[in-house]
Amino acid sequence: MKLTSGDYSWRHPPAMDDYYQNGPLPTWLGWYVQQLPHWFHAATAFMTLAAELGLVWMLFLPRRLRIICFLILTPFQAGIILTANYTFLNYLVLVLGFLLLDDGFVHSVLPQRWKNWGRRIAAETSDAPSSPSRSAVWLRPVWRLVAAIYLGWVFYATTALLFAMIPYAPPLPLVPARALEPFRIANQYGLFANMTHERYEIEFQGSSDGQNWSPYPFRYKPQDLHKSPGIYAPYQPRFEWNLWFASLGNWRNYPWVVQTEARLLLNEPDVLALFAGNPFSNAPPQKVRVVIWRYWFSDRATKRREGTWWHRELLGTYAPIVERTPEGRIVMSQ
Repeated sequence: MKLTSGDYSWRHPPAMDDYYQNGPLPTWLGWYVQQLPHWFHAATAFMTLAAELGLVWMLFLPRRLRIICFLILTPFQAGIILTANYTFLNYLVLVLGFLLLDDGFVHSVLPQRWKNWGRRIAAETSDAPSSPSRSAVWLRPVWRLVAAIYLGWVFYATTALLFAMIPYAPPLPLVPARALEPFRIANQYGLFANMTHERYEIEFQGSSDGQNWSPYPFRYKPQDLHKSPGIYAPYQPRFEWNLWFASLGNWRNYPWVVQTEARLLLNEPDVLALFAGNPFSNAPPQKVRVVIWRYWFSDRATKRREGTWWHRELLGTYAPIVERTPEGRIVMSQ
């Protein structure tokens, strides 16, 4: 998906040059990695493609190569977790990686007291195996056939959708994929096919007079230039996570941004709980607006001199101003 997306970044070295500052929720370790020279970022871009296109196939190879695959990809996933907050996604991959290990490898690296404890528990819980019933014996191949059909169906649907995204690839019938759509419980897994090279941040601001505006402080997103980015994964702050996606598009495609403005006019507790504080705790604001900033990491010299992790530039308003009229109605205005 990276190579067929048409994104210039993955076909040329710049893919990782500004990666650490432009993800949904950067980390303070990502700030330090961002300061490393271009050759390092070019190497990690190559490693990413090598891991996703080549190394993963080692999981089908003999035991020793599967263990090597684990020893390479596990630190790779740990590095991603430390330098970017992708919620629980990398933790899932990290846990799945342990399936590459067999009992013999795990037993060889365990401390001796853990080995003795395992032997004792196994001896205490071992019983003579009972023979399966006739119905269990008859149903076993049936369940395997059902599982094979469903797994094959999912595999075909995934492959057909992937081929539909690749230019000049032979088209596959999409009817089986469409039949599965009503049962989808997760979004498509895109593997960051397109990289973002600018960081935009949405900020909600309220005013009692239409002249002086006070920002609503976020819990996790970049906002205070002197506050270091945190490490929150596997927790996913969904409100702030989705604001990052909204900043890359138009407010008309994200109507919940304007709905948030309207609820801030009412000091609605459930919405205020999404923020770190309420600058209008005594009385609701008369107007709420949404502005958009461009953010980028500071450099070492600036951070040493000013203590700032970020630079930012105001780009303008993102969505219409929402205000409360004297009659109590909530209306939008530019």
